[in-house]
Amino acid sequence: MRLNDVQRQAIVSAVKSCFGPQANVKLFGSRTDDQAKGGDIDLLITTDIHDVNDIVRAEMRCQVKLQQLLGEQKIDMLIDYPSRQNYPAIFSIAERAGLPL
Repeated sequence: MRLNDVQRQAIVSAVKSCFGPQANVKLFGSRTDDQAKGGDIDLLITTDIHDVNDIVRAEMRCQVKLQQLLGEQKIDMLIDYPSRQNYPAIFSIAERAGLPL
């Protein structure tokens, strides 16, 4: 995993602050490969928030908070929530291959 302890703690803290203490976060994509170089930070966030508007607000707050904590970086977030009706394949891939933070 190409995130240090400070970065991992910052991500978990920001996610739980924005999505609630029950939220979980996994890192997936190129940052899980220790041999790779560069790459954005791909996160799968699982929350029990039901209202899509609340989820969008939480995602925006989390993006801002992460930029403040980690510096300017490309961060992609997939948000999984109980009322999701469309479940693209990338969610299954992220869930299966993701590393819990």
